[in-house]
Amino acid sequence: MISIPYLTALTTYFSYGLLFVFGQIRDFFRKIIDWWSANNLQGYAPICLGLEDFYIRRLYLRIQDCFGRPISSAPDAWFDVVERFSNDSNKTLKRTNKVSRCLNLGSYNYLGFAASDEYCTPRVIESLKKYSPSTCSSRVDGGTLMVHNELEECVARFVGKPAAIVFGMGYVTNSAILPVLMRKGSLIISDSLNHNSIVNGARGSGATIRVFQHNTPSHLEEVLREQIAEGQPRTHRPWKKIMVIVEGIYSMEGELCKFPEIIAICKKYKAYIYLDEAHSIGAVGKTGRGVCELLEVDTADVDIMMGTFTKSFGSCGGYIAGSKELIQYLKYTCPAHLYATSISPPAAEQIISAIKVILGEDGSSRGAQKLARIRENSNFFRSELQKMGFEVLGDNDSPVMPIMLYNPAKIPAFSRECLRQNVAVVTVAFPATPLLLARARICISASHTKEDLIKALEVISRVGDLVGIKYFPAEPRKQMEEEERMKLE
Repeated sequence: MISIPYLTALTTYFSYGLLFVFGQIRDFFRKIIDWWSANNLQGYAPICLGLEDFYIRRLYLRIQDCFGRPISSAPDAWFDVVERFSNDSNKTLKRTNKVSRCLNLGSYNYLGFAASDEYCTPRVIESLKKYSPSTCSSRVDGGTLMVHNELEECVARFVGKPAAIVFGMGYVTNSAILPVLMRKGSLIISDSLNHNSIVNGARGSGATIRVFQHNTPSHLEEVLREQIAEGQPRTHRPWKKIMVIVEGIYSMEGELCKFPEIIAICKKYKAYIYLDEAHSIGAVGKTGRGVCELLEVDTADVDIMMGTFTKSFGSCGGYIAGSKELIQYLKYTCPAHLYATSISPPAAEQIISAIKVILGEDGSSRGAQKLARIRENSNFFRSELQKMGFEVLGDNDSPVMPIMLYNPAKIPAFSRECLRQNVAVVTVAFPATPLLLARARICISASHTKEDLIKALEVISRVGDLVGIKYFPAEPRKQMEEEERMKLE
């Protein structure tokens, strides 16, 4: 749990208060102007009511140049960011023909497969020539190719499960699967910081939803015990089934799930476990097999394993892995399998090739080198940020490291100044995070060199001093140099 300094919380509330007050004043005068102007709605109610889009109009639009920045190259360690300008106070942004070559600290390209690869790229091109960019059909019609069956077998073998099913979109994997598995009379117990795709999938299922404190096994046990004792609402009948949903690495926190403890609790209370490995599969573990390998958890103890191909594998889509009976059931009932277009054949070939590189089946040791490099890069970058005095969330080995900003004025200041110095970072604020907990989310890649990381640290340190986000005292320079010398030795 993040403990916000009192003064920081006070100034952050005050800043949001000022924005809200001035936004309401502007809305008041806008209503007066609109009252005098012609009404073109002709009896229709406004499609966006004032309070519904207040945050977008009065807060987000002020800093929207910090979000959705277009790029014009592959998302490698360095990429080209298209420059934009606005003539109407950021309401609309227009692209220019100019680009800035920036160090990429925002993409989920954990193992570097999103750029051209000596093994993957030729096979993807060959797949494009052999098949097409799309099957133009769902899996149950004419959209199942040999490459899809090969991919499902490859994924199941990689994650250590009997069978797997793949989908064309990672978000849909969660939001479409959960309503199939859980219905009215079922209980979903979800981590309070689970991804929005899990939240929407759980809400769409019709099941009862309970939330436990983020990554707190003791509170999970309390919730489980209480809900089993009470049973279903009103009738108090036993639950038809109970499922606990957690993530391997939490995308906004960079924290590893306390999975061994959670597994033990689920076994004790006979609850199913659903593991979302969107950010951990391929990125952590000795051979890239995710948190189960890293935390020494037997995959047989995990009932449903979910993951995406958009991070470590440089492709698109997602998967569900589990028992053969489960996967067969999903193939008969899941809308994302029955009605959605199947995953693009070149994208499927990219995933297969990337897994082969990770496992060394390409005849080289590049996969092992990539895994070692991302682990070293992540731990080095995290430790250096902490030494500088930044408040950095997350655990060692995690390639996701949020730097806390808190104050709304520091969100655009940090983002724009980093971009001006050719470092592209992602800033995250409400509603993706709680109102007070705005942050910059750094994502490290195996494609980053040591020189890249040192340059990024120098820029972030300068910007951190300028913006005022070093909330902890920095380590003395001499001590840092001595520690670095001992590491090198």
